[in-house]
Order: sequence, then C-alpha cells, then structure tokens
Amino acid sequence: MSDKNDIQANISSRKSLSAVWLVPLVALGIGLWMLFQYVNSTGPVVTLVMSDASGIEVGKTKIKALNVKVGVVTDVKIGKDYEHIIVKAQMDKDAERMLREDSLFWIVEPRVGKEGVSGLETLLSGAYIQLQPGKSDERKTRFDVLDIPPVAPPNAKGLRVVLNHELAGQLSVGDPVIYQGFTAGRVEKVTIDADKRIAQYQLFIFEPFNQLVRSASQFWLNSGMDLELNAEGFKVRVDSLESLLGGGVSFGSLEKDNPGIVVAKDYREFPLYDSKSEAEEGIYRQSLKFVIMFSDSLRGLKVGAPVEFRGLKIGTVTKVPWKRAKLDDGFEVTKLGVQIKLEPRRIFDHGESITNEQLLELIKQEFAKGLRAKLNTGSLLTGALYVDLDYVDPDANFVAQQVDGYTIFPSMQSELAEVQTKMMEILNNLSELPLDESVSSLNRSLSGLEKTLASAEKTMDSIRTMVESDDTQSIPQELKQSLQELQRTLDSFNSTSSVYQNLDNSLAEMEKTMKALQPVLKKIDQKPDVLIFGEDSPADPMPVKGAEQ
Repeated sequence: MSDKNDIQANISSRKSLSAVWLVPLVALGIGLWMLFQYVNSTGPVVTLVMSDASGIEVGKTKIKALNVKVGVVTDVKIGKDYEHIIVKAQMDKDAERMLREDSLFWIVEPRVGKEGVSGLETLLSGAYIQLQPGKSDERKTRFDVLDIPPVAPPNAKGLRVVLNHELAGQLSVGDPVIYQGFTAGRVEKVTIDADKRIAQYQLFIFEPFNQLVRSASQFWLNSGMDLELNAEGFKVRVDSLESLLGGGVSFGSLEKDNPGIVVAKDYREFPLYDSKSEAEEGIYRQSLKFVIMFSDSLRGLKVGAPVEFRGLKIGTVTKVPWKRAKLDDGFEVTKLGVQIKLEPRRIFDHGESITNEQLLELIKQEFAKGLRAKLNTGSLLTGALYVDLDYVDPDANFVAQQVDGYTIFPSMQSELAEVQTKMMEILNNLSELPLDESVSSLNRSLSGLEKTLASAEKTMDSIRTMVESDDTQSIPQELKQSLQELQRTLDSFNSTSSVYQNLDNSLAEMEKTMKALQPVLKKIDQKPDVLIFGEDSPADPMPVKGAEQ
C-alpha cells in the first residue's frame, strides 16, 4: 500500500559560477597584463667589462644617453681571471636600438685632463655610465667600458688618420692635434702593431681641418715651445697653453711646391717624426742606399750622422756597423761596413721625373771621376764623426762592386788616419836614431859644462873677494886725489901767469925766425944744391943783329 502522503523530490543538476571566483580571475588578468607591460617595457640585459668598479653601486648607478636614463646597474662581480669587473645592467626597452657593435660606454665622474674639466655634476649625484649609441647594423650586448671618454663619436664629421712611431708613450689619448696654432683634432686611440713592432696613434681631425690633411703632409711631436738661435737672433715660438703643458702633435705640408692631394679616406697611415726639423728631413722621400767599407776606426760615428758633400748635407748614416748577410766571399775583418742613405734632391731639383735606377747609374759614373767617401771629425769636443764625399784623382778603370744587393761606395783614408800614419812614421824614424850614443854624448857634455860652471863660480868668487878688499875700495879715493891735483895744475896755467907769458914770448920769437928763414927755404926748394955749389954766375951777354932801317 503506497503512502499517498509521500512526496518525491525531483533532483536536477544546475551549472552556475560563483561570484567568489571573479576576484582571483581579475587578479590573474591584472597580473598577466602587468607582466606583459613589464616584459614589453623592459629592454635587454647588457654585460659591461671594466677595469675597476669605483663609484658603481647596484640599483643606484644609472646608465644615461644624452642625459636621459636608459638603464640601471643590477649586478657587479669580479671576473674569473681577477683582472676585470663584470657589470650587469638592465636596459630600457627604448635603449635596445642603441646597442650596436660600435656603441661606446664610459664612466662619467669628476675628471681633470688635457681636454679640460668634466663631470663636475657627479660630485653630488654620484658617477654614472654614459652610453653613446652606435650606427652599425649588428647588435651587441657585451661591451668594454672605456677608461676615458671618446674624443669624437663614430658619426662625427672629420678624418681619422694613423701615425706610426718606433716608440710608445709619445702621445696619450686626448692630446691635441695642432695646425698653425689651432686645435684641429685629438689623439683618439693608442695601440701597437705586433707584426711591425711599432706604436700606432689614431687621430681624429675635426671638420674643416680635415681638408688640410694631404698625401704629402708631415706629422711631428711638439713640446709647446720652440727655441731657435741663428744669425738673425734668438727666436721663441709658443703653441697653445694646452700643448705647452701636455705636448701633442702638429701637422702641415712642409713641401710647399708639392703639397699632395687631399686625403679623403679614413685610417691612412703617416710616419710620426720627433721634431719639425726631422719632419723637414722626411720630405726627401726619394733616396738610394749604399754600403761603404772603411778601414778606419768607426768610434764616434753614430746612426743619424750626416753625409755631406763639400759642406752640404745630402744624406744620412742609417746603420753602424752594417752587417753582411752572408760570407760567400770569405771572412774579411780588415774593413767594416757602414750603410748610408743618399737623397740627391737636397742639391738637385730633378723632381720625380728620374727613377732610382737612373740615379744609381749617374752616381756610378761619378765613381770613375774620383768621387770617394771618407770619415771626418764633426766635433773636436765630442769626437763625433760624419761621412764626407769629395773628388780625388779620377780612375777611368774603376768598376763599382756590390755586396748583399747593395752598391759599394768607394772610400779613402780619412785625414785623421793620414795624420796618425805620419805620426807613426815620425815615431818609427825616431826609434831608429842612435839615441843611446846621443844621450851618452849629451851626458859627457853636461859633465864638462858642470865643471866649467864650477870653475866660473870659483872665478866669480875671486872677483867678488878682490872687489870687496880694502885695497880695491881705496882705489877710487886715490884716483880722486890725483884728479884734484891735475885740476889745480890746470888752474895755474892762465894768461896772467909767468909760465903763460914766457911761452907766449917764445912763440913770438919763433914766428919771427920762421919768417926770416922763408927766402932761404924757398931757394933750397928751387935749387937743393945751392948750399954746396952756391948760386950760378950770370951768363955773358951775346950780340944781337939790329933791325933794318
């Protein structure tokens, strides 16, 4: 019997969503949206390699580009080799396009350098990392942080050139590049070429000074001040204050008649000279190398010594001594080689129309005419030598020789060596003289002279004794008395004295007698025998015929 009062419930399933679940769903959606926004707004993580982490703080040190924050440092740690610091930085999404292969990073901090004072704003805010965007098409996320700011950005207008020098340390990054007193550029990079074993200095020449760099330009180091003393007086030239304090490099076209063409391509290489005078020497690019074999001593001859022709420099000594590459012709030590470089354009203006081969043939012809090389003393104080070229007696049969591919420049003995040879001949002649006999004879002569001097000394002593004796001293007094007696005698002989009167009368009588004797003397003079025979009787008169009437 069924119970009519039983009530049966109809159960049916019903699908519905509780409002409670809306809260986590909304939170999840917001989280996903925030994650999307974060991922969409976050840029890549970059790795920066630097030498030290001075002033770098995690979460505080910013990365800026054009003074706008584009990232922040997130991690700092030491590299595995302990030689550098690895810094991780989170970049903004907008900074992703700045990270290229040629992008540059450096730390901005207070800095005082040759180019001036910079980074003073970091005294309060702290150091930050500066990003210079690159222009390359290739992306990059690992960079080496520069120790100092770059001289110029990659897209700066100007010209980059490379200078080569044998020594490092001649220039530093940031040193000025001077053109006639103007700061035309800066030293941008200093590297070394291991293959060539030379230092390379990369310069950036700003526009419009890049138009002044030509194929014939020379670059030389400057000290900021040049002192010159010549016949015209004393000259002082001072560059900019910056170059005076820190040095730098100057450039210009020293060869006015051949400045060359404008350099348009970057990274052209030029030699770096130590001074302007050396750069002026570098304009003589056409040269010939010779080897001179000297039998003289090479002491005092240095690399760089001049090669002169009658007082004019026409070349330079390049190697002392010059070493032979092979000994096929035997081992000869009687002569030592010196390599020289001749630059004929120093005295001959032949331009570029003549080749080195033609110049070599012309010089070989001069060898037959007597052109020779010899060593001369350039300074008696230092003993420095130089190579002097001049002509001697010609030798028409002379034939130029070669050694290891170099033409041998004929040489002759130096004047100093000739003097030494003459001195040796004189010494040899002196050594052949009978000096022993001469010395013995001289000793005998000296002994005789010594005896003579002793005898003379005794004689002088005798004379001195005689002069100093009392008898000798009394002679002047007796002589004086005799003179006084003679004076008294002479005084008594005057016109009033009786002696004088008698003598005067006697002379008068004698005069009368002489007058009386004069006729007799005259007669005797006419007829000497008159005193014997008497005078002749007069002759009888003879009749004379009378005259007709």
